[in-house]
Amino acid sequence: MLSGKQKRFLRALASNEQAMFQIGKEALSDNLIRAVGSAFNTHELIKVKVLKTCPTDTRELAFDLAMNTGSEIVQIIGHTVVLYRPADEPVILLP
Repeated sequence: MLSGKQKRFLRALASNEQAMFQIGKEALSDNLIRAVGSAFNTHELIKVKVLKTCPTDTRELAFDLAMNTGSEIVQIIGHTVVLYRPADEPVILLP
């Protein structure tokens, strides 16, 4: 569980990053979950953009994605979700 200070730190890091994934009308598919899960092998912080064509609510989608990938939600703002999962040897050192 991330503390408020850690979430602020991660939000600051994610603010300059581009979204790595976009979720559209297919919503949350098995392929997307596998892709995001494998992206956590090389990245600890991932930004996901939820398009307006997605039939699922952004918050519900974020919780499902975090649960299925074993990550934590750092931020949900508008149609953008930021997820964090520490690596075995963390690159991002949390305060």
